[in-house]
Amino acid sequence: MTIGLISDTHDNKLDADVIEHLADCTEVWHAGDIGGIELAEYLNEKYTCRMVYGNIDGTEIKALAPLNESFELNGLKVFMTHIGGYPGRYTHRVKTTLEQLKPDLYICGHSHILKVVKDSKLGILHMNPGSCGHKGFHTFRTLLKFEIEDGEIKNLRAIDLGKRGAIKE
Repeated sequence: MTIGLISDTHDNKLDADVIEHLADCTEVWHAGDIGGIELAEYLNEKYTCRMVYGNIDGTEIKALAPLNESFELNGLKVFMTHIGGYPGRYTHRVKTTLEQLKPDLYICGHSHILKVVKDSKLGILHMNPGSCGHKGFHTFRTLLKFEIEDGEIKNLRAIDLGKRGAIKE
């Protein structure tokens, strides 16, 4: 099972290069700041999609996507939210949730910075795919892809989509 993990699109569309990288994905997960209801609806129509809303998302997206998403897939327990921090610097809300749920994988967006870090204290892998959109302070657009097999993450890839503002059609 191949997962495409994106965040912080901040717009109503995905660039062609993002769509190309998601083409072989079994599921697409969006870690918030979707940016427009049209994109949220597109993701739900085109892919098996799991998403959470972010701080810039309005009421239409909040009606479609929760603040937190917690699920188990192929033996892997996942917790996803938009704003939550990272190992050693979790928000109180997220730290409490992680301690209660004990997921294998914790995903958030918000920072626009791609990060994959192991929290050895909680035994959790943290992923932030960075931003695949053009709005924000980031320099490079990124996303993550990986496989889930028997409760394990395999073949994790960081995808560099190029500089922000360099739109590829």
